[in-house]
Amino acid sequence: MTKLLDQAIARTRTLSEAEQDAAAKVLLAAIDADGAAVPLDEATMAALEEGLAQARRGEFADDAEVAALFPPVAAALQAPPRKSGE
Repeated sequence: MTKLLDQAIARTRTLSEAEQDAAAKVLLAAIDADGAAVPLDEATMAALEEGLAQARRGEFADDAEVAALFPPVAAALQAPPRKSGE
């Protein structure tokens, strides 16, 4: 196992069970994707196109808005890095 993956798993172990499951699903999806394109439905494509249009207009969420949507990620980013074994 690489050092980076070992660090990621160690940090994941500190999360709640639900957060660990979510992290596992992301990792497994990335592994299973094997570089293959994921088919997108019309609603997802429309949302992506709208997001790109907003980016072109310079309309971005501020840090508070992002933190409100992703509290576990925001908390992890604000926490000091953990040392192995903590």
